[in-house]
Amino acid sequence: MRAPRFWAAEPPSIAARALQPLGAVYGALAAWRMGRPGRRAAAPVICVGNFTVGGAGKTPAAIAIAKLLIAQGENVAFLSRGYGGGRSGAPIAVDPERHGASQVGDEPLLLARIAPCFVSPDRAAAADAAIAAGASVLVLDDGLQNPSLAKDFSLAAIDGAYGFGNGLCLPAGPLRAPASAQWPHVAIAVVVDAPDPAAKGWRAAVGGQAIGARLVPEPAAATRLEGRDVLAFAGIGRPEKFFATLAALGARVAATRGFPDHHLYSKAELDALFAEAAKKGLALVTTEKDLVRLPPGYAPQIAALPVAMRFDDEPLVLRLLAETLAQRRSLHPAKR
Repeated sequence: MRAPRFWAAEPPSIAARALQPLGAVYGALAAWRMGRPGRRAAAPVICVGNFTVGGAGKTPAAIAIAKLLIAQGENVAFLSRGYGGGRSGAPIAVDPERHGASQVGDEPLLLARIAPCFVSPDRAAAADAAIAAGASVLVLDDGLQNPSLAKDFSLAAIDGAYGFGNGLCLPAGPLRAPASAQWPHVAIAVVVDAPDPAAKGWRAAVGGQAIGARLVPEPAAATRLEGRDVLAFAGIGRPEKFFATLAALGARVAATRGFPDHHLYSKAELDALFAEAAKKGLALVTTEKDLVRLPPGYAPQIAALPVAMRFDDEPLVLRLLAETLAQRRSLHPAKR
């Protein structure tokens, strides 16, 4: 899905106002659902979600959290419903060498490079499978609004430039539930790439405990793209953010093509991109998330720009995680 432009308009546009009553109903139902009790897994559950639909840096945040936990000696496993994949039924352990995005979704393929990833629309069943495979901590990628699995700690990623858009709930705006109803379920927000992090003005705007974070391009990939004339394409929540990142690192972005989030590219679409790039003398570049969705044979011909999340206050994140695990294990001891 591609976010309507009016979701970002402040104050809300006429279209948003017309949809606001429907958004109020949707938001109220989502808020009620978030308040329902979930099943307690046999291992701590760390949820990394977001308040809105669309890209906010959620998956890089989940990877960053997992790496911190792994460095502390934890056996981490990711849980994902596998958006865009065709899997249903019993949980499946993702194998990037065997599975494709059409089977398990794009994000699980990235997560499985870091730690085992279990995909299922039934998050409780995925948790059981991960724990049976030896996981000591579960990192839930998305699922903040899903009550099926109780969370011991929840972090929300917020796009620092986009925020909550017009502040309204679907379909009038990008919020999945009213922000005021979501904050009580979140231990901390991570505001990603705020335009003016030095001012910290977003701390008051978001309404709860928050820290800043940055998406940092992988240095070697950034160096290879610096000074090159590129045609950039992306099927993510906000493709323009990727295009801006490329320009900031020194690539000459001569043409851009945006696609809906989680878009599965057809051969015809990719052939058209290659033809345009060849005609204009441009290199094709996309995101890691897009690269794993490409049909076989296309990926080696396209440059990708991997990014990693860096927390402004990593010691605080580590302390909150350690306190969460200690408290959970003191209340619910389990074999490790």
